[in-house]
Amino acid sequence: MKNNLPLYVINGVLLVAVIVLFVLYAGVKSGSLNRASYDAANDSSFVFPVAYVSMDSLLMNSTMYQRFSEELLKEEENSRLNINQKANALQAEMLDFQKKVENRIYATEERARSEQERLLKKQQELQELDARLAQELLIKRDSMNMKLKHSIDSVIAIFNAEGHYDFIFCNNADDNILYGRDIYNVTNEILQMLNGD
Repeated sequence: MKNNLPLYVINGVLLVAVIVLFVLYAGVKSGSLNRASYDAANDSSFVFPVAYVSMDSLLMNSTMYQRFSEELLKEEENSRLNINQKANALQAEMLDFQKKVENRIYATEERARSEQERLLKKQQELQELDARLAQELLIKRDSMNMKLKHSIDSVIAIFNAEGHYDFIFCNNADDNILYGRDIYNVTNEILQMLNGD
């Protein structure tokens, strides 16, 4: 019985807390707050202190996002061009090596093996370069995304400096907001501030 005493005390406290919450909830439900919410629901001029930003529209029209995207695309194209040029040169060397082996140009088998190892090492270095450049692009993309997010967060903080909104949600094609009245959409205002218009 003594071992169960703390359990009984905790259960008693929880029961009292549930009863208090039930009484408070029932009081609010039948009180003036219910009437206020009813009036607000029927009043078309009433606006809840929430807003949403359509991230798809914001990003597609943001000069910063467009600049980052172009810069990243250009870097990716340059990287791909560099890798392709080196891969083509290596492929030409490998074909040349294969012809020399078939025509028995190499004086010794050791010389042919040495050339094959050199080409395989060059191929491995090219694969490592490709992986490194891809990793650098991912890091740069993440960095750009963080800068863009920081800029958007800063603009939203300035936009809501007077505290007109309790919540500003993010909406994109895959997100949770299935519908929002246009009165709650602040995308254009945020976009103008982000672009410096």
